[in-house]
Amino acid sequence: MSRIIQWSITVALAGFLFGFDTAVISGADKPIQTLWGLSDFQHGLIIMSMALWGTVIGAIFGNWPTDRLGRRTTLLLIGLLYLVSALGSALATDPYVFSFFRFIGGLGVGASSVAAPAYISEIAPEKHRGKLVGLYQFNIVFGILMAFVSNYFIGFMGEGAWRWMLGIEAVPALLYTLMIVRVPRSPRWLLLQRNDAAGAAEIIRQIDPECDVDEAIATMRASSSSDRHQAAPLFTMRHHLPILFAFLIAFFNQFSGINFIIYYAPRILESAGLGSSAALLSSAGIGVINLIFTLLGMALIDRLGRRTLIFIGSIGYLISLTLVSRAFFLEDFGGPGVPMLLGLFIAAHAIGQGAVIWVFIAEIFPNHLRARGQSFGSSVHWVCAALITLVMPWVLSTFSGGPVFAFFAVMMLLQLVFVLFFMPETKGVSLEALQQRLLQGPLAGTAMAKARTPAGE
Repeated sequence: MSRIIQWSITVALAGFLFGFDTAVISGADKPIQTLWGLSDFQHGLIIMSMALWGTVIGAIFGNWPTDRLGRRTTLLLIGLLYLVSALGSALATDPYVFSFFRFIGGLGVGASSVAAPAYISEIAPEKHRGKLVGLYQFNIVFGILMAFVSNYFIGFMGEGAWRWMLGIEAVPALLYTLMIVRVPRSPRWLLLQRNDAAGAAEIIRQIDPECDVDEAIATMRASSSSDRHQAAPLFTMRHHLPILFAFLIAFFNQFSGINFIIYYAPRILESAGLGSSAALLSSAGIGVINLIFTLLGMALIDRLGRRTLIFIGSIGYLISLTLVSRAFFLEDFGGPGVPMLLGLFIAAHAIGQGAVIWVFIAEIFPNHLRARGQSFGSSVHWVCAALITLVMPWVLSTFSGGPVFAFFAVMMLLQLVFVLFFMPETKGVSLEALQQRLLQGPLAGTAMAKARTPAGE
């Protein structure tokens, strides 16, 4: 088990770079707009959303290297993309060069959201799969926290500090790239993509010396050969349930407003009456809350289950978003205050959607379609994130926070309906058993009813 933890932690460090790269731009947001004299639309398109459009491309096409080159090789390439992006963004001389290198980093983010959860889910025992895949999300929020803390301290360097904010990411990117070469290939990938039973058997023995290797390989082969439509595209009626569930959980993840708050936290807090320095410090506090409640979500995900955590998170979303909306409508920033309510929002996200999304998407697709399914779910997630980030500078200059947060609250009410009536439970079930349950037949109700009850319950 120690080897699995070590490999999972190493691979999950791709999430640290993901989180750092996503959040670090918040500290450079306003200085860059002022430096290059960009309109709100130009700033949203060229500066703030360009990395996310790269992320969309990386997510859409990330399944290709993940399947063809392998999970490990893809993760190595991702480290190089982050390294180039950090150095190029820090040294950029105009907004177009800057956007190009941010786009490069976005490719790394998108591809990592495909390759890293797929890899960890394929080496993890089912009873620990939630926690181990959850390490990826933990590293995302740890990276976000470190970006906020880094931005706060570097912010005192004065003019040009934003270049150091972005360039410092090169250090963890280089360390990650050097570490990933020691991680073995996924046994399921070796068996099902390369037909390398001997290589798969060797890694299975390292994962679990007491495992019946022949039986494990036979089960993997059987789950693959039992799907008569194995060579068919992902988008068929046979796979309609995994596709629907991946779409909905990814859509609701972004329409909670999480990326909006991470990207624009300092701007939101300044509009609620905090000074710029206090806003950056409060952003770091949001990052701490994110980290703490992600750890709590990881501790509970294999006990309470994925569905229960999303339910808890949905309630927290509704309370926090509604009260923040009210505060902006009434311009009442006393009482618990917007920073505290945003902290409640982040806690709800971390214990719910944050802890669950990458685990859930990595579980619900068949072995031979996992990379493509992960790519689809990630693509939905990042297209929504890019669209929200693109329009938000204009939205914030046109509307107060009241209607913006009210919109996200309505979206979370819809998520609550999804959780209560449609979302299956996947805890404690092997990947092969989940495949059978979700592909049994065309009737959604039957398949979901079977998928809701873990084996042995």
